[in-house]
Amino acid sequence: MIIIVGLGNPGEKYKNTRHNVGFQVINEFARENDFPEFKLSKRYNSLISEKENIVLVKPQTFMNESGKAVKALLKNTMKTVLVVIHDDIDLPLGKIRISKNRGAAGHKGVESIIKEIGTKDFTRFRIGISPKTEKPKNVEKYVLQKFDKEEKIIEQVIKETTTEIKKSLADYLAKL
Repeated sequence: MIIIVGLGNPGEKYKNTRHNVGFQVINEFARENDFPEFKLSKRYNSLISEKENIVLVKPQTFMNESGKAVKALLKNTMKTVLVVIHDDIDLPLGKIRISKNRGAAGHKGVESIIKEIGTKDFTRFRIGISPKTEKPKNVEKYVLQKFDKEEKIIEQVIKETTTEIKKSLADYLAKL
């Protein structure tokens, strides 16, 4: 089974913010691949959509508690590949980096996952949200702001990320 987790914060207040780009990628991936509508799973405290051997997940904990939802999901599945999609303030806006078995680099959602599941051995699709000028002084405030002029760039990177995920799925399915 492949579990693809998009990180973000629940609720309308955070919709389309920089920190919710993981949710946006999951939504686009679900739409492009005809996944069923997301349903709330109280057991996993997540919105979930499942098709064949792939489970799409949007934790309904806040970002810094994402690991609790991921741990609950992994506890109830056998052979699993975990993929996490999240924003990355250390990457330039619109860049995608795929990494595996690496530290959180200060990302609180990823830190939570590593702490809860006890390993960093999972794949991450990191999506750059840093402005072209310089890293903002108040990162927490910046990541919770909505995209403005960058919206076209983000739309493009979301599509590129879903394409990269599709390419990776063949490799993941071969491992199961």
